[in-house]
Amino acid sequence: MRESVELFEAIRREMGPAISRGAEMMIDTLRSGGKLLICGNGGSAADAQHFAAELVGRLQRERKALPAIALTTDTSILTAVGNDYGFAKIFRRQVEAWGQPGDLLLAISTSGNSPNVLEAIAAARAQGMQVLSLAGRSGGEMAGLSDLALVMPARSSQHIQEGHIAIIHIWCALVEESLCPPVS
Repeated sequence: MRESVELFEAIRREMGPAISRGAEMMIDTLRSGGKLLICGNGGSAADAQHFAAELVGRLQRERKALPAIALTTDTSILTAVGNDYGFAKIFRRQVEAWGQPGDLLLAISTSGNSPNVLEAIAAARAQGMQVLSLAGRSGGEMAGLSDLALVMPARSSQHIQEGHIAIIHIWCALVEESLCPPVS
Protein backbone atom coordinates (compact mmCIF):
# COMPACT_ATOMS: atom_id res chain seq x y z
CA MET A 1 0.00 0.00 0.00
CA ARG A 2 2.87 2.38 0.78
CA GLU A 3 4.10 2.11 -2.84
CA SER A 4 0.68 3.07 -4.19
CA VAL A 5 0.45 6.11 -1.92
CA GLU A 6 3.98 7.18 -2.86
CA LEU A 7 3.18 6.76 -6.56
CA PHE A 8 0.05 8.90 -6.38
CA GLU A 9 1.95 11.56 -4.43
CA ALA A 10 4.66 11.59 -7.10
CA ILE A 11 2.06 11.83 -9.86
CA ARG A 12 0.39 14.76 -8.09
CA ARG A 13 3.68 16.51 -7.32
CA GLU A 14 5.63 15.88 -10.55
CA MET A 15 3.39 14.99 -13.47
CA GLY A 16 0.66 17.64 -13.61
CA PRO A 17 2.10 19.59 -16.56
CA ALA A 18 2.73 16.40 -18.58
CA ILE A 19 -0.78 15.10 -17.84
CA SER A 20 -2.23 18.42 -19.01
CA ARG A 21 -0.08 18.38 -22.15
CA GLY A 22 -1.23 14.84 -22.96
CA ALA A 23 -4.85 15.92 -22.59
CA GLU A 24 -4.18 18.91 -24.87
CA MET A 25 -2.71 16.60 -27.51
CA MET A 26 -5.87 14.47 -27.44
CA ILE A 27 -8.19 17.48 -27.40
CA ASP A 28 -6.37 19.06 -30.36
CA THR A 29 -6.54 15.75 -32.25
CA LEU A 30 -10.26 15.32 -31.63
CA ARG A 31 -11.08 18.99 -32.35
CA SER A 32 -9.35 18.77 -35.71
CA GLY A 33 -11.32 15.66 -36.73
CA GLY A 34 -8.67 13.09 -35.85
CA LYS A 35 -9.09 9.91 -33.84
CA LEU A 36 -7.22 8.14 -31.09
CA LEU A 37 -5.73 4.68 -31.65
CA ILE A 38 -4.74 2.94 -28.41
CA CYS A 39 -2.63 -0.17 -27.82
CA GLY A 40 -0.94 -2.21 -25.10
CA ASN A 41 -0.50 -5.79 -23.87
CA GLY A 42 -2.02 -7.60 -20.89
CA GLY A 43 -3.18 -5.10 -18.28
CA SER A 44 -2.23 -2.32 -20.68
CA ALA A 45 -4.56 -3.90 -23.27
CA ALA A 46 -7.33 -3.69 -20.69
CA ASP A 47 -6.41 -0.04 -20.08
CA ALA A 48 -6.54 0.63 -23.84
CA GLN A 49 -10.04 -0.88 -24.01
CA HIS A 50 -11.15 0.97 -20.87
CA PHE A 51 -9.96 4.31 -22.26
CA ALA A 52 -11.63 3.78 -25.64
CA ALA A 53 -14.86 2.76 -23.89
CA GLU A 54 -14.86 5.94 -21.76
CA LEU A 55 -14.38 8.13 -24.85
CA VAL A 56 -16.85 6.36 -27.13
CA GLY A 57 -19.32 5.98 -24.26
CA ARG A 58 -18.86 8.54 -21.52
CA LEU A 59 -17.07 9.17 -18.28
CA GLN A 60 -19.58 11.47 -16.55
CA ARG A 61 -21.38 13.65 -19.08
CA GLU A 62 -23.99 12.91 -21.68
CA ARG A 63 -22.27 13.88 -24.89
CA LYS A 64 -21.49 12.84 -28.43
CA ALA A 65 -19.27 9.81 -28.88
CA LEU A 66 -15.59 10.57 -29.40
CA PRO A 67 -13.54 8.56 -31.94
CA ALA A 68 -11.21 6.20 -30.08
CA ILE A 69 -10.24 2.68 -31.11
CA ALA A 70 -8.57 0.09 -28.89
CA LEU A 71 -6.33 -1.98 -31.17
CA THR A 72 -6.56 -4.83 -28.67
CA THR A 73 -10.11 -5.98 -29.25
CA ASP A 74 -10.51 -7.66 -32.64
CA THR A 75 -9.49 -11.27 -32.08
CA SER A 76 -9.72 -12.13 -35.77
CA ILE A 77 -7.24 -9.38 -36.68
CA LEU A 78 -4.97 -10.15 -33.73
CA THR A 79 -4.81 -13.86 -34.49
CA ALA A 80 -4.59 -13.54 -38.28
CA VAL A 81 -1.84 -10.92 -38.17
CA GLY A 82 -0.08 -12.77 -35.35
CA ASN A 83 -0.17 -15.98 -37.35
CA ASP A 84 0.77 -14.50 -40.73
CA TYR A 85 3.22 -11.76 -39.70
CA GLY A 86 4.15 -12.48 -36.09
CA PHE A 87 2.96 -11.06 -32.77
CA ALA A 88 5.21 -8.00 -33.11
CA LYS A 89 3.08 -6.76 -36.05
CA ILE A 90 -0.42 -7.03 -34.50
CA PHE A 91 -0.73 -3.30 -33.74
CA ARG A 92 1.45 -2.07 -36.62
CA ARG A 93 -0.88 -3.50 -39.26
CA GLN A 94 -3.89 -1.86 -37.63
CA VAL A 95 -2.16 1.52 -37.42
CA GLU A 96 -1.26 1.15 -41.11
CA ALA A 97 -4.92 0.37 -41.89
CA TRP A 98 -6.63 3.06 -39.80
CA GLY A 99 -4.06 5.70 -38.90
CA GLN A 100 -3.94 8.98 -40.77
CA PRO A 101 -2.07 12.25 -40.41
CA GLY A 102 -3.75 14.17 -37.62
CA ASP A 103 -4.56 11.04 -35.58
CA LEU A 104 -2.85 10.22 -32.31
CA LEU A 105 -1.49 6.90 -31.07
CA LEU A 106 -1.63 6.29 -27.33
CA ALA A 107 0.94 3.57 -26.66
CA ILE A 108 0.81 1.86 -23.25
CA SER A 109 3.57 -0.39 -21.90
CA THR A 110 4.75 -0.91 -18.32
CA SER A 111 8.30 -1.57 -19.54
CA GLY A 112 8.31 0.79 -22.51
CA ASN A 113 9.94 -1.98 -24.54
CA SER A 114 7.06 -4.10 -25.87
CA PRO A 115 8.06 -5.01 -29.45
CA ASN A 116 4.51 -4.82 -30.82
CA VAL A 117 3.93 -1.40 -29.23
CA LEU A 118 7.26 -0.15 -30.63
CA GLU A 119 6.15 -1.40 -34.06
CA ALA A 120 2.88 0.54 -33.66
CA ILE A 121 4.87 3.68 -32.86
CA ALA A 122 7.00 3.19 -35.99
CA ALA A 123 3.85 2.79 -38.09
CA ALA A 124 2.26 5.88 -36.50
CA ARG A 125 5.33 7.92 -37.36
CA ALA A 126 5.20 6.65 -40.95
CA GLN A 127 1.51 7.65 -41.10
CA GLY A 128 2.23 11.20 -39.85
CA MET A 129 0.60 10.65 -36.47
CA GLN A 130 1.58 12.02 -33.08
CA VAL A 131 2.55 9.55 -30.36
CA LEU A 132 1.67 9.84 -26.69
CA SER A 133 2.84 7.11 -24.36
CA LEU A 134 2.28 5.78 -20.87
CA ALA A 135 5.23 3.77 -19.55
CA GLY A 136 6.96 2.76 -16.37
CA ARG A 137 10.40 2.07 -14.99
CA SER A 138 12.85 4.01 -17.21
CA GLY A 139 10.31 4.59 -19.98
CA GLY A 140 12.21 2.16 -22.16
CA GLU A 141 12.75 2.67 -25.85
CA MET A 142 9.17 3.95 -26.18
CA ALA A 143 9.89 7.15 -24.24
CA GLY A 144 12.43 8.37 -26.77
CA LEU A 145 10.14 7.61 -29.71
CA SER A 146 7.12 9.52 -28.37
CA ASP A 147 6.14 13.16 -28.70
CA LEU A 148 5.28 12.97 -25.02
CA ALA A 149 5.96 10.10 -22.62
CA LEU A 150 4.49 9.91 -19.13
CA VAL A 151 6.70 7.53 -17.17
CA MET A 152 5.37 6.25 -13.86
CA PRO A 153 7.94 6.53 -11.07
CA ALA A 154 7.40 2.91 -10.01
CA ARG A 155 9.11 -0.43 -10.57
CA SER A 156 6.33 -3.01 -10.34
CA SER A 157 3.82 -3.51 -13.14
CA GLN A 158 0.98 -3.42 -10.61
CA HIS A 159 1.84 0.08 -9.44
CA ILE A 160 2.69 1.34 -12.91
CA GLN A 161 -0.76 0.21 -14.10
CA GLU A 162 -2.41 1.91 -11.10
CA GLY A 163 -0.81 5.17 -12.21
CA HIS A 164 -1.81 4.61 -15.84
CA ILE A 165 -5.49 4.10 -15.07
CA ALA A 166 -5.54 7.16 -12.80
CA ILE A 167 -4.08 9.28 -15.61
CA ILE A 168 -6.51 7.78 -18.12
CA HIS A 169 -9.43 8.85 -15.93
CA ILE A 170 -7.95 12.33 -15.55
CA TRP A 171 -7.55 12.55 -19.32
CA CYS A 172 -11.15 11.44 -19.88
CA ALA A 173 -12.39 14.14 -17.52
CA LEU A 174 -10.25 16.83 -19.15
CA VAL A 175 -11.35 15.81 -22.65
CA GLU A 176 -15.03 15.83 -21.63
CA GLU A 177 -14.70 19.21 -19.89
CA SER A 178 -12.99 20.76 -22.90
CA LEU A 179 -14.93 19.23 -25.79
CA CYS A 180 -18.33 18.72 -24.20
CA PRO A 181 -19.13 21.54 -21.80
CA PRO A 182 -22.27 21.16 -19.69
CA VAL A 183 -25.51 22.23 -21.35
CA SER A 184 -27.13 25.19 -19.57
